Amino acid sequence: MAPTHFEPEGQAPPRTGLILLQCLIWGLFCLFALRFWYLQVHKGAEFAQKARDNQLRQEYLHAPRGLIRDRSGTLVAVNEPAYALGLIREDVRDIESTLDQISAWTGVERADLEKKFKKGRRRVKPFEPLILVPDLPFEQLARIEANALFWPGLEIVVRPRRFYPQGALLSHVLGYVAEANEDELEKDPSLSLGDNVGKGGLEYMLEDRLRGEKGLRQLEVDATGRRLNQHTLRPPQAGEDLTLSIDLGLQKRCSDMLEGKAGAIVVMEPESGEIRAFVSQPSFDANWFVTGLSNKQWASLRDNPMHPLQNRVVQSTYPPGSVFKLVVGGAVLAEGIDPKEEVYCPGFMKLGRRVFRCWRKWGHGKTDFMKGLVKSCDVYYYEMGNRLGVDKLSAFSMACGFGEKTGIRLPHEKSGLIPTREWKRRRFGESWQGGETLNMAIGQGYTLVTPLQVARFIGALLNGGDILRPKLIAGGEPEKLGHLPLSDEHRELLVKSMVETVNTGTARRLKRRDAVMGGKTGTAQVVRLKLKKGDKRRKLEEMPYEERDHAWLASFGEKDGKTYVAVCMVEHGGHGGSAAGPILKSVYQYLFGKKK
Repeated sequence: MAPTHFEPEGQAPPRTGLILLQCLIWGLFCLFALRFWYLQVHKGAEFAQKARDNQLRQEYLHAPRGLIRDRSGTLVAVNEPAYALGLIREDVRDIESTLDQISAWTGVERADLEKKFKKGRRRVKPFEPLILVPDLPFEQLARIEANALFWPGLEIVVRPRRFYPQGALLSHVLGYVAEANEDELEKDPSLSLGDNVGKGGLEYMLEDRLRGEKGLRQLEVDATGRRLNQHTLRPPQAGEDLTLSIDLGLQKRCSDMLEGKAGAIVVMEPESGEIRAFVSQPSFDANWFVTGLSNKQWASLRDNPMHPLQNRVVQSTYPPGSVFKLVVGGAVLAEGIDPKEEVYCPGFMKLGRRVFRCWRKWGHGKTDFMKGLVKSCDVYYYEMGNRLGVDKLSAFSMACGFGEKTGIRLPHEKSGLIPTREWKRRRFGESWQGGETLNMAIGQGYTLVTPLQVARFIGALLNGGDILRPKLIAGGEPEKLGHLPLSDEHRELLVKSMVETVNTGTARRLKRRDAVMGGKTGTAQVVRLKLKKGDKRRKLEEMPYEERDHAWLASFGEKDGKTYVAVCMVEHGGHGGSAAGPILKSVYQYLFGKKK
């Protein structure tokens, strides 16, 4: 009988350990099952969307800017297709080699491409096209398309590009668009790298109305980034179309008449404030800025001594010369001085030890208010300015809208200058002198105005005294900003003096029998000429260009119930009647037809 073996009681395996192992295995199984449920069921839809996103991409659809037309419907700002080269970073195998190849294709400097790439990668997602070359000529476009298969990640982006069919004709009105800079991208989150925004003129001031709203498109791509399918999620919304108050034919007539000169012309409707012509010469082709200025083009603008980028209608200020006598004449009437009172003009006036001369060296003899304006007698206005004083002259001029911006919807408008005692003390630390009041009374000295301010003042004389905001967009109600401090009787007397100036005075070039014409010429001295006794003033053609006087002519014309204000200023043109007169004569021939 075999012996029976008994294990010691302490050597039996613990039953609790087996249970613990089984619980551990079961716990791990539950943990994996729970995680599997979390990923496949609870988060399944989200991860499925992420998986689809590996094949689906979204990109913006650029909205075309609003079209701009002249008052007759002729397009002056349109959109045309342009092709840009974009780079999708997650599809590019070798960034450095790709940038080298783009530089070889397009001729753009390698350093410029790298700079744009580094700047853009902070704003553009890896699966979105980063615009490196915003405008591709057809030859470059064809070359890139032919080799795109060998360079994955490059994409041709089609975008609308601004085009101005009239070139330089409306550049100071419309402005131009160009690629948004860093500051503009920071301020406006809706902008993307490579987007164009308004940089001047109405394109800048009405950017929110013209830009439109981008659309959104979803793309399906394969592993190489090639598009397989696409779907529009949100169509782009085009910008608002605008109609200008500008008459394109009149604009061209004015531009042609100023060709080769530096100056400005404004033609305005006094009742509405709508501008029919707005010309600053010389001008520039706004299309240069849209496609990007070459060094040669920029040099031609920057180094031009006549400064074509300057908008002379609102950004340049000039001494108004005798045109300002209309304002001073209004102050004389408002002060209650009898317009029939006569001042004797011997050709000069003495103030202390200084002698202030009239433009007519032998004088005008006995001169009343009407004769003083029609013949533009300086001595009459020396006397009136001396009576009124600078304080009353300044206050009245400012009440007529001078010394402040007109409010036209254009950037960088200048307010001009109406000097006061306080202004001179702040500016020069000196007190006001009596001789400066005499200079101010004939539109010289410190007084500075813009051509548009003069046009608005003439318009207020004709429309009942309302100082209106000048408008470049057709339609809408006139916007009244103030009222002339003149009675109807006094306004009519000033208008009558302008009519008489055309009939018998210095603006006879505008005279025509089939229309009521009025005008006031002005010759504004640019530099003080120190003539010794016996010296004769040189003829215009004998003087250096920069020393010649500015030529002004402020006018209006009325025919068949239509009234227009036209102001012309020719820099260093000499005499207002001879320089600006023929120009505005041609303007009124366009408006009213040739003289019968």
